[in-house]
Amino acid sequence: MNRLKTNFVGLDLKNPIMTASGCFGFGLEYKDYFDPNELGAVVVKGLTLEPRDGNSGTRIAETPGGMLNSVGLENPGIDHFENVITKEIDGKITSPIITNINGRTIEEYVEIAKRVESIEAVKAIELNISCPNVKDGGMAFGARPEVAGAVTKAVKEVTTKPVIVKLSPNVTDIVAIAKIVEENGADAVALINTLLGMSIDIKKKKPVLGNIFGGLSGPAVKPVALRMIYQVSQAVKIPVLGMGGISSVNDAIEFLMAGASAISLGTGIFMNPILPLEIKEGLEKYCIENNIDNISEIVGAAHPNK
Repeated sequence: MNRLKTNFVGLDLKNPIMTASGCFGFGLEYKDYFDPNELGAVVVKGLTLEPRDGNSGTRIAETPGGMLNSVGLENPGIDHFENVITKEIDGKITSPIITNINGRTIEEYVEIAKRVESIEAVKAIELNISCPNVKDGGMAFGARPEVAGAVTKAVKEVTTKPVIVKLSPNVTDIVAIAKIVEENGADAVALINTLLGMSIDIKKKKPVLGNIFGGLSGPAVKPVALRMIYQVSQAVKIPVLGMGGISSVNDAIEFLMAGASAISLGTGIFMNPILPLEIKEGLEKYCIENNIDNISEIVGAAHPNK
């Protein structure tokens, strides 16, 4: 009996454990630590239409309980992914591959979604709406419900693959954003993306990061992530992919009980490269000890109606 077997957005997964975009490269970078096919799915590094060098200066800063990153979506672009990387991973990664896509305009999102549609190896799209919308003065696509809905609708119109919309926590009402992307066709929502933060070098009297601000991830954001997943999962009918500070099997169980149907591991893998295996083994043990036939039985267990 596979007690961890999970169906997420129509994909049959061996378990509900995925990687968080930007924290696992393109799937083979951690092969010296464990077989990526142990994962339920592999969410690869964020892709854009053109190659990006990312931000200048310091990009990573350690903070109490986590880290700040300001990488700036450095990636080789969709052409390189399609022509080179998919060939490198062909036959080596059999777990479903999910691409994280990013754009500066709705048109860019649509164009890259069209490109991804033709890549057979990719089984689903993670739509990152935390990107700055250059036509809207730099405000993130996910900052306003109507804009989040518009980009979701536009991408859904050009792809047959499941679309998982990754939500930013840097908003006043994340439930409103989740509801409108659901109304516009999202197959699932992923939350949370990083919280906006900064760090200052007191000797230099300057911000540590070259871009001044960066995304805070790691254990420090876990309570915020749990709260948002708990709220969103009760407000929408589509499944939730939960992430944000998971660093142990107990954390993973909390996220599932809060309402996540599957989880993504990010910063925790930097601290402990075999974390996915430890969580997988821990979830199996938890199911056996609690006479649970399938891990899905605990999804949303902490909700009032449970």
